[in-house]
Amino acid sequence: MSLHDLPPPRQPRRLGLYLPFILALIAAVAWTGFWLWARSEARTRMDAAVEDLKRAGYQLTWEERGIGGYPLRLNITLKNLRVREPSGWALETPRFEAQSYMHAVAGAWMMAAPEGLTFVRPLGGPVTVKGEVIRASLRQLDKTPPRFDLEGVKLTFEPAGGAQPFALSAADRVEFHLASGPDDEGGVFLRVDNGKARLAGLFARIAGEKPVSITWNMTLSRMSAFKGEDWPSAVRAWTDAGGQMRVRNGGITAGEALISAQGGTLTVGRDGRLRGALDVALRQAPRALGEMGQQGVISPDAAAAAAAVAASRQGSGDQARATISFEAGLTTLGPVALGPAPKVYQAR
Repeated sequence: MSLHDLPPPRQPRRLGLYLPFILALIAAVAWTGFWLWARSEARTRMDAAVEDLKRAGYQLTWEERGIGGYPLRLNITLKNLRVREPSGWALETPRFEAQSYMHAVAGAWMMAAPEGLTFVRPLGGPVTVKGEVIRASLRQLDKTPPRFDLEGVKLTFEPAGGAQPFALSAADRVEFHLASGPDDEGGVFLRVDNGKARLAGLFARIAGEKPVSITWNMTLSRMSAFKGEDWPSAVRAWTDAGGQMRVRNGGITAGEALISAQGGTLTVGRDGRLRGALDVALRQAPRALGEMGQQGVISPDAAAAAAAVAASRQGSGDQARATISFEAGLTTLGPVALGPAPKVYQAR
């Protein structure tokens, strides 16, 4: 018997071969469109923010803007960035870089000033800051306040020609952290490690060749009320709502001299100056106060009286406990008025 002829083999279906490439191409085109939209949105929001700040009295300018990072990031580069607020403080940098991954554009940004920056004091003038690392991050933008972390490593501080001296000429490390907490709170932490006092300054007279270190840790209440078209109006709205600064701990060490805050509660008066009191521990206080009198930071008579108060409150060692008060626009150590209370903003 004879066998039937077998049917000819079917031609392979080419769609199965091409389909993955077609889907990948569609996905690439869609992602490219999304990235281009995100870049355009970033540009639009930046321009809108500049106009909002301008109406509030701030100035934000740059000479050149670049937005790249395709396909996974948004990288923003601004050349000769300058930010200035109404009271005269300003920040300048020849190159500012910001970066965010596309999946976290709405919630996390990394920033850096690789060529250093300059901050301008309203009365003291510009100070140029350079270092191995100057970077920051901004996250949790949906919270009040958002989380902000700043880090500087191996920094130098150089006043411009004709500017007033700055207390430090260098520091091994500077950190600043701002974060939200429970119950409408915000936490603030500042740290300066192994700072070097400028030779002509007060710190140098007290510290000699030894390093200067600073720490400050406090909690701010009623953070949701910290809103306003400028810094003074935001601080006033915050204090009107009952906002307070609760100091957990802090201090300045300059050689053998030390002022250490053991706790206290502060707020801001309508004159823009601090109000409240801090419990402090003072080491080498008579010497430090004497140097402040000689440098003209406080009057010689006030320095002598305050030194006597500190000496009377020293225990068996060289450390004294006292209260520093800020009231009626004055700073007092015990019963002695040292000078004006620190100013948080310029009252209009």
